[in-house]
This record gives sequence, structure tokens and C-alpha cells, in this order.
Amino acid sequence: MIRFKFIDKIPAAFRNKYILTILIFLIWLLLLDSNNLLSRYKEIREMNRLRKDREYYLEKIEADRRKLLELKTDNDNLEKFAREQYRMKKPDEDLYIILSPREDREIARKNN
Repeated sequence: MIRFKFIDKIPAAFRNKYILTILIFLIWLLLLDSNNLLSRYKEIREMNRLRKDREYYLEKIEADRRKLLELKTDNDNLEKFAREQYRMKKPDEDLYIILSPREDREIARKNN
């Protein structure tokens, strides 16, 4: 019988057909399957990101509900909101807008 020299260089554990089958199976599961380890890691990361986004938006919705209730119940708050958000003013008033450096840069970017 002809012996190949490269077979002698392979460790005995890897020449065992059962260990070789288990190794191929593990490689298949970890890398080649549609539910492999890499895709599972990406899906878990995406799910965690979506959970954080969900929490953020739930908090934002609750804050907006409170603000809406406040605006619906008090006319003074409605006037304050209109002045701050939409820069509304009375006819005999002057309006001065003071921007932070960050806001100033954002407006400059939009204009350029």
C-alpha cells in the first residue's frame, strides 16, 4: 500500500474520522450556516441598538405628552412656547436672538 508523506505530518487526533467529522460540523455551524456565529452576533447587536432607540423614543413621547398637556391647559405657557419655539413677538416688541457657538456653526453650514 502506498503511504503519503503528508498524512504522517497530520497529528493523530485529526486523522480520527470522528474528530474530523465533529471539526467539520463545528466549522459549518460557526461560519457557513445561515444562523452562524457572526450573523447571530450582528443580530444581537442590532437588537440591543433597537431596544435603546425604543427607550429613547418612549421617553421622548412621554415628554411631548407632558408638554402638550401643559400647552393645552395654560394660555401663558402657550404664549411662552410660541415665543421661544417660533420666535413670535408682539407688534411693539423687539426680538433679539442669542445663539450658542454650536447653533451658529450649524446655521453657517446650512447657508453654505
